[in-house]
Amino acid sequence: MRVSLLTFISGSAFFLNSCGGGGTSTTAPVQAPPPAPLVGQALYAVPAPENLTISDIEDIIAQAVSEAKARNLRGVIAVVDRPGNVLAVFTMNGASATTKIRRGPRNFEGVANVGLQGQDVPRELAAISKALTGAYLSSAGNAFSTRTASMIVQEHFPPSKNAVGLESGPLFGVQFSQLPCSDLSQRFGNTIGPKRAPLGLSADPGGFPLYKNGVVVGGIGISADADYGFDTEVNDIDRDDEELIAVAGMSGFSAPLNIRAERISVDGTTLRFLDRDESDLSSDLASTPAYASLLATEGALQSVNGYSAGAIVPGQAYSLEGSGMRPATSSEYANPDVFVLSDGSGVNRYPVRGGADGGVVASPLTAVEVRTVIEEAFTVMTSSRAQIRRPLNSRAQVSISVVDTYGTILGVVRSPDAPIFGTDVSLQKARTATFFSNTSAGSDLLGTRLSSIASGAPGPNVEISERVPQIRSFLNDGNALTGTVAFADRSGGNLSRPYFPDGEVGTDNGPLSRPISEFSPFATGLQEDLIGGNILEHVTFVLSGGLPNTDTAQRCTFLPDAIAGQNRLQNGIQIFPGSVPIYKGNQLVGGIGVSGDGIDQDDMISFLGVHNAGVKLGTLGNAPKDVRADIITVPVKGEDIRLRYVSCPFAPFLDSSAQNPCEGK
Repeated sequence: MRVSLLTFISGSAFFLNSCGGGGTSTTAPVQAPPPAPLVGQALYAVPAPENLTISDIEDIIAQAVSEAKARNLRGVIAVVDRPGNVLAVFTMNGASATTKIRRGPRNFEGVANVGLQGQDVPRELAAISKALTGAYLSSAGNAFSTRTASMIVQEHFPPSKNAVGLESGPLFGVQFSQLPCSDLSQRFGNTIGPKRAPLGLSADPGGFPLYKNGVVVGGIGISADADYGFDTEVNDIDRDDEELIAVAGMSGFSAPLNIRAERISVDGTTLRFLDRDESDLSSDLASTPAYASLLATEGALQSVNGYSAGAIVPGQAYSLEGSGMRPATSSEYANPDVFVLSDGSGVNRYPVRGGADGGVVASPLTAVEVRTVIEEAFTVMTSSRAQIRRPLNSRAQVSISVVDTYGTILGVVRSPDAPIFGTDVSLQKARTATFFSNTSAGSDLLGTRLSSIASGAPGPNVEISERVPQIRSFLNDGNALTGTVAFADRSGGNLSRPYFPDGEVGTDNGPLSRPISEFSPFATGLQEDLIGGNILEHVTFVLSGGLPNTDTAQRCTFLPDAIAGQNRLQNGIQIFPGSVPIYKGNQLVGGIGVSGDGIDQDDMISFLGVHNAGVKLGTLGNAPKDVRADIITVPVKGEDIRLRYVSCPFAPFLDSSAQNPCEGK
């Protein structure tokens, strides 16, 4: 990843762990609790089938172009729908071809750029990732922007010179989801989602969700400057040109005020949606020229290999079959609130199935066991108080994935309005917990190879293989990564921070992280090492004309195959909480991942889902207590620091006064 992308071509990138939910408001928040669950009755409203029309998209582009022109900037405007389809990419005349991923930490002069830092990338890919981020992080209960994402992915939360010593952001690592190599994400050529983001999710201000009648229908992303970065200081108010161009573009399609990020707080910190609003625009929205006149003078629609054919297309309405995310039929799930991923023709892409790993597991998960785990986790979700949704006391909404020890998908479900990003992330989480708990984790990492396209010469990936002895030394355990310890994502996340313990300045980094002198959201450590070659391959494909069979494979990482044609981490790893491995007695048989709400809620839903399924069936359960990662302590400056396994919230339920719901289980 140290080779410039353009040089290479010419030569051949919540969640939230608060327990309060809600945020600040000048009016009294709605706090009436919802009714208790009723068997067979839907508890969630399905979003109305709204979509962006061609006329809507023309208005959005015209407004953005007018503001960019007023600011004497030339850039790229991308518009996507909620399922993730790229509806239009407009490139202004005179826009430069690329933007630069922010270089390494500026306070460490002379340190070489690592990971994706310092790479030049096509401007249209940055705009698409920003637009998709706004659409995918948002729902009818919360509206998050790329500025919001910037707050929650950095090494301290909130990111500020005054926050040094605080823990990392609650969504630390989410930027490396929705990857262009993900085997869950669909590719250009059909309308079904979820779709991939070319650079992963974005933390660069200038991406917003778009709404119609209170329903999220897509996102807008702007790339117009030379820096694809993030905001390191939230205690000031930026005047960001890209953000203001996006503000102009979303006029008339803005998120409702009562669900924007600034109405949601995390551990007493109010999130940010934008720094400037329409009052700071340089153009007069009421006098925006017609789109046709701008098309004739200011730029043109652009085709983007793998994303857009160079025309405006109408958006798909989420929740209808054509979007790829629809209500389950009664023959699929009895619960009327379950949503599934569909192929556009009515076929569930991931129906419940038993484990495919009978060759290495004595008693693989059965279809009945998988269904029970999913249904029990879904039931826990419906009783849980949401942490990122308005109004207060809304029910949590998440995505849930279950896998076997090979990483094979055994089932994926969603609630009706869960943020789309959580679908891919829940699968990443399930695979990550299962991978690090597996007997083959160390050997797989040792056997990882370089991308032949990215490196120019295939061979062992020394940067990854060297982490195995580093992990064993850090944990003082020569048998680490051989299945002797059960790791949840919270455990692996502890080891993936640039300070260990998390946020404690002056300590060394965890063994899965880069040292702070090299770290940034574009260079996180093992997480980015595993998929950096895939991103480079994909950018190569886009820049080189999109020749058939040159794109990165629909399977992330260059790990050895677990079975022919499949490795254990085919959409990458995730390093923030919300997953646990599943055991039968002392044997690992799979994992569950949950994503879309507070990280403590995600932990609880996964942990209690497995526990309750075990109580019902008597055949499976959570890892035995004596092998869970919280048995591990690491000496740091004379203190023994214990790893975490799961962290469940206090009093999390809407219809129960239960406290400490995970205690003793």
